[in-house]
Amino acid sequence: MHRVMISGIGVLIPETSIGNDELVDSFNTYVEAENARRAGTGEPPLAKSAADFIEHASGVKSRHVHTPDGILDPERMAPRIAPRGDDELSVMAEFGLGAARRALDDAGLEGADIDMVICAASHHQRPYPAIAIEIQSALGAPGAAFDMGLGCSSAAAGLHVAANLVRSGAQRRVLVVTPEIITGHLDFRDRQTHFIFGDAATALVVERLEERPGRFEVIDTRGWTQFSNNIRTNFGFLLRAGLDDPSAIPAKGNLIKQVGNKVFKEVTVAGHRFIVDFLAEHGLTPHDIRRFWLHQANARMNAMILRLSFGHDVGPDRAPMVLDRLGNTAAAGAVIAMQENHKDMERGDWGLLCAFGAGYSIGGGLLRMM
Repeated sequence: MHRVMISGIGVLIPETSIGNDELVDSFNTYVEAENARRAGTGEPPLAKSAADFIEHASGVKSRHVHTPDGILDPERMAPRIAPRGDDELSVMAEFGLGAARRALDDAGLEGADIDMVICAASHHQRPYPAIAIEIQSALGAPGAAFDMGLGCSSAAAGLHVAANLVRSGAQRRVLVVTPEIITGHLDFRDRQTHFIFGDAATALVVERLEERPGRFEVIDTRGWTQFSNNIRTNFGFLLRAGLDDPSAIPAKGNLIKQVGNKVFKEVTVAGHRFIVDFLAEHGLTPHDIRRFWLHQANARMNAMILRLSFGHDVGPDRAPMVLDRLGNTAAAGAVIAMQENHKDMERGDWGLLCAFGAGYSIGGGLLRMM
């Protein structure tokens, strides 16, 4: 059995940022037009959104988006991403490649040094050929590649798989890539979810341990799942088979949806329990952990999980947040928090990467600075 480390971290955040005020203006313009139509049909009116409601409910002030064109158009409210030919690099692979190359640079490696690529993301552009194989090809990496998904826990699940493949000797170096173009799957006309998400791509190089200061040894990883419909998307290939006109696939009701109050309560309890139990397996408590890089979904949820785990409030130095400016970047969020908040850590410091989301699912990685 081999010891394992994270030797490289890569993050790619799109340039364009959309603030709450812009998003709310677009949403409310749509609501006004829709309510004018509904007034003649007897349908109940839609409620407007508000920037202060968004910040209070989630902690999100802005989000970066892969393709801004079309999102703020009240008549469209979806990104306008042009289709590409089968022989062109796909949008998702291209986005992931940007983060992958940064992770390789951070590790001092090239694509040829990687013997497995895992594309671990909450949404995949297509079922096959795997996005991971496309990234593998573009990098010139040998070996094998595959896609996997576990909602917002996907990157943590990818780390779990990669670390154990390397630990067992099955692979030497694994690249876990998480390209999240989640705005392409978001219903910007749904008041409960239109403000939550942003786009970002991350990548981790996981390999056999070499004593390299400033890198993380992966001490252990863990996963947990429990079925729940409270975060769900129904946008799949069988959807068309249930329609009278298979060519007219409706987006409404089939994109991301969630029962926010239930998710908050149930995931908060499960996240707290997961953290405490996982650490206890290694003789640790939350007080032993120098830094927590938690899933960047909701500031109040993270604060509550930490309060339950510590018995008191925990500040941003212990558990940094990036969602205020990036929104919920799905499986990429915890990795971004780690990439931006680890260089001040000292040798021997403990860190916990932990993500939670649809499924329900939770994934964790216990790390120690070398």
